[in-house]
Amino acid sequence: MPPPSARRGLAAGLTGLVVLLAGCGYDTPQNAMDPEGPFSRSVDSLIQPVFLIAAVVFVFVEGLIVYAVLRFRRRSEEDRPEQIHGSTKFELAWTIVPALILVFVGVITVSRIFYLDRQFEDAMQVEVIGHQWWWEYNYKDGDGKTFVAAANELHIPVGRKVQLNLTSADVIHNYWPPKLAGKVYAIPGRKNHMTIQADKADFYYGECAEYCGLSHANMRLRVVAEQQGDFDRWVRANSVDRPAPTYPIVGSADQATASEEAKGHTLFLQKGCSGCHAVNGVARGAVGPNLTYFNSRATFAGAIFENDNDNLRAWLRDPPAEKPGSLMPKLGLTESEITSLIAYLRTLGDPGLRGAPVPAGVAAGPPQP
Repeated sequence: MPPPSARRGLAAGLTGLVVLLAGCGYDTPQNAMDPEGPFSRSVDSLIQPVFLIAAVVFVFVEGLIVYAVLRFRRRSEEDRPEQIHGSTKFELAWTIVPALILVFVGVITVSRIFYLDRQFEDAMQVEVIGHQWWWEYNYKDGDGKTFVAAANELHIPVGRKVQLNLTSADVIHNYWPPKLAGKVYAIPGRKNHMTIQADKADFYYGECAEYCGLSHANMRLRVVAEQQGDFDRWVRANSVDRPAPTYPIVGSADQATASEEAKGHTLFLQKGCSGCHAVNGVARGAVGPNLTYFNSRATFAGAIFENDNDNLRAWLRDPPAEKPGSLMPKLGLTESEITSLIAYLRTLGDPGLRGAPVPAGVAAGPPQP
């Protein structure tokens, strides 16, 4: 009988295994084994047989090891186990059978690779650029011209193929929406591609799957799959040719009478926001996300915060405290300045286009200047 310490170690190991298995829930937002699109099903059709083969091989090999240990163990000081010097049949079997297994796995793997690498002429084209730590999306027409510029949230029509052309603006990233596709690298100076398609209207979650710096864990993404009519409405409302609301610059003498939106617009220009962020007809910054339709997004800051006023206030107060390593610095804004900036940002886009319930306290639409 094993000593108490060994029994305690075994019990602790089994408990830890049970705890780990409890984390392998099936009904989770990023379960790669619960595909909801044809391209993710192709990946799953490879995972399932390979996993089954690996499980059978593992059980068979471990069973042989346990059998050999028990069957041929030394039973006493006088006994000498039977000596085996080789078996041609066994050696041929454990050479040929693994080779056949590898050939089978190789064939189905290569077939899936070729299928996933196909480019479809009817697919919608979206340029995806990885940044530390957010995703930029540029929707392209047939001439390669951008007609929608978005960030962090990718809107797609249900049932339509969407080709994502991936690159990076800084370091290597890895784009991974598990329920829609496998992983594809976003590499500086190089274009990779992947195709996704959603079976139904829903939110599909993902993240960067390649360590890319301090806030790698905060680089998430959200795919919003919606019916074609809703998607067309979103495209029309988020066109790059549609200017954002503008307001007159508010001077110190006008502070008492100016609207919060107008004061926020002035702060956006004066506090350096326009140097990093683009807003149609207002600013052309290219360092951070395009904010022209900020209020149309359900999330911000790499899709880690819900786009409500409390989260936005905390972010504007001290971005690096909310997201370590953030390129957006602490601007030293007063609470009244933050209130004005939030009011201005709420004029940029329509929260009714988020594809999700609008948080309490968020304006239902942009007010007129």
